[in-house]
Amino acid sequence: MTAPLKRVAMRMPGESLLSARAEDWHYGPGFDGARAIEQFRAFAELVSSCGTEVLWIEDSGDGLADAMFTHDPSLMSDHGAIILRMGKPGRMAEPALHKAAYSAAGIPILGEIVAPGSVEGGDCVWVDTKTLAVGRGVRTNQAGIEQLAAMLAPHGVTVLGYDLPLGNGADACLHLMSVISPLDEKLALVYAPMLPVAFWQLLKDRGYRLLEAPADEFAASNGLNLNVLPLTPGDVLMVDGFPKTRALMEEAGCRVRVFAADALCIPCEGGPTCLTRPVWRE
Repeated sequence: MTAPLKRVAMRMPGESLLSARAEDWHYGPGFDGARAIEQFRAFAELVSSCGTEVLWIEDSGDGLADAMFTHDPSLMSDHGAIILRMGKPGRMAEPALHKAAYSAAGIPILGEIVAPGSVEGGDCVWVDTKTLAVGRGVRTNQAGIEQLAAMLAPHGVTVLGYDLPLGNGADACLHLMSVISPLDEKLALVYAPMLPVAFWQLLKDRGYRLLEAPADEFAASNGLNLNVLPLTPGDVLMVDGFPKTRALMEEAGCRVRVFAADALCIPCEGGPTCLTRPVWRE
């Protein structure tokens, strides 16, 4: 999850975000569709500036405001893409967009999560090439985890499920990746108070160094100070405005780039990781 990002699926928000009603999508104070689009453009330029190829998924005015968060409707493995099934009702149409985009790009599809299973990409963390950790909570259920495990087992991949807390309630977004961001090989930023104990123990057993994000910035950012995208190992992109979190990563040897996201990420509950679906890391 931290190797050089060579290809990524993204969706440039457009009419669907401009026409979105904040109350329908659980968007908070500060949401401004027009400003969010401007901030997304700046973010996309940062991603592309590192030589990353972008596989664009079009916003055709379909009304899917959350579809800009491309991390969630699919998961990439070494053996092909897995089309997921969303736990948030308003996002159920999004996986079909990813399936169409991958098919058009010639990217193989390994399988698809079907009802009653649900899995969102934000709940999936590759611990190593043969171990996938999955958060079990409001957005991802046991049936989905079992389907994922059955899909990956023939390829020697073990899928481990971990229970998540309810957090701020069923309408809010709490994924496993809400409490951990890999930064480099065996280095991750975490919010320790909400990290599943068994997952914390696994990471420690696997030799991970865990940087504990400041609680005050976690609260002030709706958890998005923790949402950090590695472009290459130790070269990461984060939301601007959280200097203590940035300093923590820099002290650990990371290069940290920032972008303004007060209209895009903070009110919409999704950061730079959520805005990207890595397709190929070298």
